[in-house]
Amino acid sequence: FGAAFVVSSYASAQAPVYDANGGNDLEQRIAVLERIVKSRTEMQHRLQAQLDNMQNEVDELRGAVEVNTNELEKVLERQRELYLEIDKRVEALKQNGVTSSTGNAVSSSVSASGATPSQALQQGTQQGEEEAYNSAVNLILKSREYDKAIPAFQSFIERFPNSEYAPNSHYWLGQLLFNKQQWAEASEQFNTVVTRFTDSSKRADALLKLGVIAERTGNINQAKQLFQQVVDEYPNSSATRLASSRLNNL
Repeated sequence: FGAAFVVSSYASAQAPVYDANGGNDLEQRIAVLERIVKSRTEMQHRLQAQLDNMQNEVDELRGAVEVNTNELEKVLERQRELYLEIDKRVEALKQNGVTSSTGNAVSSSVSASGATPSQALQQGTQQGEEEAYNSAVNLILKSREYDKAIPAFQSFIERFPNSEYAPNSHYWLGQLLFNKQQWAEASEQFNTVVTRFTDSSKRADALLKLGVIAERTGNINQAKQLFQQVVDEYPNSSATRLASSRLNNL
């Protein structure tokens, strides 16, 4: 009986040690899982930062393409206008018998550039508009003077609020402010693109950036709504691929 009591007492004494070892093993497993989750989260953040940088580079490349495309279109348009003006002048000379007086009249009514005074004024305004826009864009794409580009775009928007370059200018300004983490000011510019320029090629990207701003400022529900809006309205765009990726990570 004494031996049985000793064995029973020994077994009872050892039971807590066994349970404690089991608890330690569970804690170790939890610690390993926590490290794995933390590592994956950090990796996701790094990948997201890389995606953001790539998106900024894509925006800059798109801007360069847009500038070159606009310049080419303007050159072609000027050529067409010049050809039309030449045709008109030749036709007028034919109809009037190519008299010297008619020639003088035509030459006096047309400026040296081949345009009437009103056309020359319009062309001058357009040239000033293009130069101002290209100058602002070049501060980003060529010299990378981002702080100088902000007032340049602000000035352009103030001078030419209804310009064909206005949507892009608001987007570029929003992107510059976004990079400086001036969320409220950036949102204002992106919202302008979304609400005022509904046909702009920049609208999808502006919606995406509004979603990113909402995400970074803690408005997760709003971010989800904006990302979903991009997916619904622009299903085949590059912005949708980025929006879908961010939705999956929220």
